[in-house]
Amino acid sequence: MRLGLMGLLLPAAALAQNPVYPGRFVVEPPTLINLGFEWEIRGDANRNATVQVRYRRAGAAAWQEAQPMLRMGGERVFRAREHLDYTVPDRFAGSILDLDPDTEYECEFRMSDPDGVVGEAVQRVRVRTRAEPRPAPNGRVLHVYPPDWKGERLQPAFTGLLEAYYGAGRGDWNVVRERKARPGDTILIHAGLYKANRLDYVDPLMTPFDGTYVLTLKGTPEAPITIRAAGDGEVIFDGDGCHRLFDVMATEYHIFEGLTIRNTDVAFFAGHKDVLGAKGLTIRRCRFEDVGIGVTTQYAGSRDFYIADNVFLGRDDRFRLIGWFDPGIYGAHPLRSYYAIKVYGPGHVICHNAIAYFHDGICISTYGTPEPEDDRRAVSIDIYNNDIHMVGDDFIETDGGVHNIRVLRNRGVNAAHGGLSAQPVFGGPVYFLRNLLYHVASGVSLKFAAKPAGLLVYHNTVISEHVIRDPHSNVHFRNNLFLGSDAPDRPTAVFANATAYSSYDYNGYRRNRNVRHPYVWLSPPSANERLYEPAPSHWRAFATLDELRAATGQERHGIEVDYDIFEDLRGPDGRQRHAVYHAVDLNFRLKPGSRAVDAGVRLANINDEFAGKAPDLGALEVGRPEPHYGPRTGLKQPFYR
Repeated sequence: MRLGLMGLLLPAAALAQNPVYPGRFVVEPPTLINLGFEWEIRGDANRNATVQVRYRRAGAAAWQEAQPMLRMGGERVFRAREHLDYTVPDRFAGSILDLDPDTEYECEFRMSDPDGVVGEAVQRVRVRTRAEPRPAPNGRVLHVYPPDWKGERLQPAFTGLLEAYYGAGRGDWNVVRERKARPGDTILIHAGLYKANRLDYVDPLMTPFDGTYVLTLKGTPEAPITIRAAGDGEVIFDGDGCHRLFDVMATEYHIFEGLTIRNTDVAFFAGHKDVLGAKGLTIRRCRFEDVGIGVTTQYAGSRDFYIADNVFLGRDDRFRLIGWFDPGIYGAHPLRSYYAIKVYGPGHVICHNAIAYFHDGICISTYGTPEPEDDRRAVSIDIYNNDIHMVGDDFIETDGGVHNIRVLRNRGVNAAHGGLSAQPVFGGPVYFLRNLLYHVASGVSLKFAAKPAGLLVYHNTVISEHVIRDPHSNVHFRNNLFLGSDAPDRPTAVFANATAYSSYDYNGYRRNRNVRHPYVWLSPPSANERLYEPAPSHWRAFATLDELRAATGQERHGIEVDYDIFEDLRGPDGRQRHAVYHAVDLNFRLKPGSRAVDAGVRLANINDEFAGKAPDLGALEVGRPEPHYGPRTGLKQPFYR
């Protein structure tokens, strides 16, 4: 009798958890072209609640459909050796993509559930995208000249940056700041070499011993402090081998523009974890040469950076692709340059940069368990239209990202270890959209490690294999192309699903010729099970996509392709892992009428402007212009030969 009664009671208890209970709605910091949102929930034990999204310019009549928010919750993100163990809370999160800067939008979110919505089912908000940072129109103009300047000086004139920024002070007087710059000031740096004699006690550039420009003043969004080249010739800040050239972690709303920075370990130090970090930092149209790190902050309170149209050149080998992970395969890799850009905190925009010869290209700080405060997490971060060449590890790392990380329209050529990394992600979504990857020597084109959760992989062209066996949760692939290099004993794709609700469809694959089973599959046997530590018996291997489809129910519309789908593109030689390829020699455009054309599925707010009967597979749509990769200044990237 008791067992029978329990059998009657358990379904009712479970049923009570199936309705969804909406909670707090969060509007994340807007960026220039994207908006991010979160909606906390309880209930929905059977995970069948959804949130549909639509938007329009404020005052417009017609609504446009956006991608549904991603349902998350219960996914475990962990790695034992760092004592990391985090369970994603129940919520929805998602972005509205590719909007206009400095524009107000009306956004509507409608929650539904066959089991019922208990509470307010609709949220409507008005949000304005950010404007690109600009100097204040009515601030003072201060003129800075190098110590050896011989010509006329426009007034007010100063020798070196710090004299204009803080007031005069050499030797022990370099911290006496009696005439500081004001919010809204523009400091014009005139042409010349600014190379401190840092071992001179009374160095005229006011950086004795350490050679570091320590900047601490506060601008505002409407009245930033601007430090930019005057336009009368190249402005060179040479660090003379110092460790940090610009320490800006105490600043707020500064703009650096048009400068050449070279010969330093860290060009811009913008934040230290648990200490302090900059806000509103803009670095635009600058050139970095012979640096170990370009821009870095790992402080959770850093926010709203804009790093755009720069060239970053590291110190690593320019003629051989050399990685760090396995010296027996790649050769030795001393860490001469670390990463070009690394950030943490909300609201950062990293776009249209050219990057080469670093260990990593662009990174979110791995950081660890997310902070509980909304304004101290890695959310609403944009990484788009960057051009990355020759990295010893990964092109782009979203490691440490929490919600609404957007990796859009980037191009990466030559990575020794990984292409796009999520190691880990704490719920997502991370949007990997329309990226081009070529020659990831290890075959780990998507480095989904440390059990990341919440990855949306749409419309990427990957000329490499996707081989990683660390299980990842709540991952969804649509409209991608994966074409391998026939590297010996390497499958084309490994699908390591920790959750049975991950999904794959409308993707194109080229079978590697040198392996018997080019497709490897892991998936929990039931929707409620999460399989993080699979035994060998949990893995299944397939010789063809048809076999995989029949056994798993995935890739119902997936196809197999070859290099003849492109106008003129060959794969890298899988036996030559040190080889160097150049983007200028690579044509990623699809051949009209080829098998990959019109083979995709419509994704609202992502491929609305497809040209044929259906969207094409991969990053580039036939009949549509290619994105612009790298700086928009008209300068040719230095690694194009």
